[in-house]
Amino acid sequence: MQGYYSKILRTEHSLGISVSISISISVSGVGGERVAKPSFGRGNGRRRRVTRRAGISMEVGGLDSEGRKFNNAGEMWTEQVGDPNKKTDWYRQGVGYWEGVKASVDGVLGGYGHVDKADIVGSEVFLNTLLSERFTNAAAGSSNQHHLVALDCGSGIGRVTKNLLIRFFNEVDLLEPVSHFLETARESLAPEKLMASDMHKATNFFCVPLQEFTPDAGRYDVIWVQWCIGHLTDDDFVSFFKRAKVGLKPGGIFVLKENIARSGFVLDNVDRSITRSDSYFKDLFRQCGLHLYKSKIWTCIYLGAMEALSLCDLQVTNVIFSTVETN
Repeated sequence: MQGYYSKILRTEHSLGISVSISISISVSGVGGERVAKPSFGRGNGRRRRVTRRAGISMEVGGLDSEGRKFNNAGEMWTEQVGDPNKKTDWYRQGVGYWEGVKASVDGVLGGYGHVDKADIVGSEVFLNTLLSERFTNAAAGSSNQHHLVALDCGSGIGRVTKNLLIRFFNEVDLLEPVSHFLETARESLAPEKLMASDMHKATNFFCVPLQEFTPDAGRYDVIWVQWCIGHLTDDDFVSFFKRAKVGLKPGGIFVLKENIARSGFVLDNVDRSITRSDSYFKDLFRQCGLHLYKSKIWTCIYLGAMEALSLCDLQVTNVIFSTVETN
């Protein structure tokens, strides 16, 4: 689901919190042992202990969208999802919010549809650089390209797939828990409506929440996660990335594009999501076994905010943790 522009801007203006419009974090998969497949998602009722592992940023306080203060993330999560019923409600209410949103570019971008072009252009520059570094002959326009496959997580109406990913990848799978968004994506990505060649297509449409999805082993070169990870609790965030490692081909990467708070976190009481700070994300990446590979920051002219795109190298063994922490 993609709609963080409006709610983050509301938070920024009302609470005086500086927010980077997006942080994109990518991960590269390495060969060797793979992590076993559990399940994760946006709506299961199974209880997960809401405990905080060691991490300085998670001890920093945060706010909710009404200005209420929390001493730390652990306090906030215990209150929000500290028992099975609360956690079920968290995910149900999150999906429920988006079920009431129109399946359009303006709808999924929270009334800021004019940001669409700037978002795609910025992501294309970043993706071109990434592909040229990580995959031989993969950049747009090059001949003799490899058969590349991507997963678009929180795909919404297929905006990012249609305007960006399908031009770079031979196949794109879409993952989205809001059914009317996904049906709109399926219609707009029908072969007869695409400008892409016959060698590029949307293949699978999964109507499944993130926390309940496990990808097929070794299918994807890139798993793209944009403006949706804030709906996952910390425990499900970590579980998702650990599980999703299975879906990457050797040398594959994650790209996470997300809003970031200046410090700590901001809880959105309306759509049940959290905006994390850069250091908060990095703490979670370490728990996932992710190595920060590259980041890029630029100014988004439309909104006067900073956009950060980051890359993480996916490590399957815990041996790399010390290397990550010393970067």
